Amino acid sequence: MEDKVLVVLCKSGNREGLRRVYGKYRDDLLILAIALLNDVSAAEDVVHDVFVSFVESLEGFKLSGSLRGYLRTCLVNRVRNVWRGQHREQVRLETSDCSRPETADPRDSIICNEELQQVSKALSKLAAEQREVIVLRLREGMRMSAIARLQGVSVNTARSRYRNGLSKLRSIIGAEV
Repeated sequence: MEDKVLVVLCKSGNREGLRRVYGKYRDDLLILAIALLNDVSAAEDVVHDVFVSFVESLEGFKLSGSLRGYLRTCLVNRVRNVWRGQHREQVRLETSDCSRPETADPRDSIICNEELQQVSKALSKLAAEQREVIVLRLREGMRMSAIARLQGVSVNTARSRYRNGLSKLRSIIGAEV
């Protein structure tokens, strides 16, 4: 219900409504974009583009589901455009989602950072469709049926991409260890 109120506020030109939408969803979208693109700068650009596009389409916009789901779908589509539009150099994640207490042993932070870099590097070696399914399933907690709809494939195809991607990740990480 809150999202519908925020959309109405945004449609009426209320800047506070837009600020609240941005504040509510920016971080989640950025984390998803970083996981998919493996490039912080490109991820920030994609998130920015999603919000600009949202604002530009407000006049005719009708929220039929969740705003989070709508913005997430927009983001995934923008990421696909990035994948199609360029043969980019793979870049490791520049930020870490490792939530270790500050009082923890510094060796733990080093190990966590190395593990994140290893997973990031392995993810970048997967086909875009496999990486997308894995990130949406594990990071975003999406159901396979929703992922399949988003990718425009059958649920069995999405499951196959997930299974094959995980298998390839295991072999890549196993070979590096």
